[in-house]
Amino acid sequence: MTTSVHWQQRVGSQRDWMWRGWQTRYTYFRAFSTESRKTTPVMLLHGFGASIGHWRHNLEVIAQDHTVYALDMLGFGASRKASAEYKIDLWVEQVYDFWRTFIQQPVVLVGNSIGSLVCLVAAASHPEMVKGIVMISLPDFGQREEAIPPWLRPVVSTIENLVASPMLLSSLFYLLRRPGVVRKWAGIAYANPTAITTELVEILTEPAQDKGAATTFSALLRGMLSAEFGPPVKKVLPTLDIPMLLLWGNQDRMIPPGLARQFVELNSHLEFFEIENAGHCLHDECPEQVNQILLNWLTLKFLPKEDYSTSPASSNC
Repeated sequence: MTTSVHWQQRVGSQRDWMWRGWQTRYTYFRAFSTESRKTTPVMLLHGFGASIGHWRHNLEVIAQDHTVYALDMLGFGASRKASAEYKIDLWVEQVYDFWRTFIQQPVVLVGNSIGSLVCLVAAASHPEMVKGIVMISLPDFGQREEAIPPWLRPVVSTIENLVASPMLLSSLFYLLRRPGVVRKWAGIAYANPTAITTELVEILTEPAQDKGAATTFSALLRGMLSAEFGPPVKKVLPTLDIPMLLLWGNQDRMIPPGLARQFVELNSHLEFFEIENAGHCLHDECPEQVNQILLNWLTLKFLPKEDYSTSPASSNC
């Protein structure tokens, strides 16, 4: 999808909000019609290294039928590169406080990658906030622990602690934030090379120039290697009793697509939709398909005024 309008002009009404003394960025689109404003609001949560800009192809389309918000989670995008203990619970608290401040009615949370794990945990922790969740490429950090034999875990932990040293990670950060390197990393996340545009690289690299970005990058990676980073999906998912949709690209090289089928078996409320010829960031790589699937699902689940005959089914990007 190409357009001559700069992405900053396509992501709605951006605002800054002080959360616990930290500046954080959010945006929103009011639903276009008065009637649509009565529908369930939607809130979008990006993945690791991304930001509000990663939803530039989705926000305005969703706003046709729903008021939609997007939030730069602490440490990402235009939000403060804070000195904090980064873990899923921290972002869940940020999302919940944002909801109490600005929305105050049940929402549907939509997340990509780590953002989808935040959606899952938020739904379990604050059921009064969440009416349904959509998870795009859901990671399970509990899988990592299961994959390492008990006798090998001390060795792996020692190696990780060495690799995660602040000095080493800070030095590595200045290499990884280069546009050419970011473009190569995006090539792993995206199945379609044409989706890796100059605009996308700009969105991914600009926040890395912010004050404190190197220190935050180090803290984020150390947090992700910690056992306390986030709860296992297989423990949380079976506890939820709300509509849920799981989207996955069949060429995802970041998280094996086979994991999705394991998740579907854990909860009968979870609907699974696989998109062919797509990678890890479906909402950006195949926005037309994802937008239509999402809007159809929202209508089916949260506007039960008619006997809708359509339902999510496999699609080709």
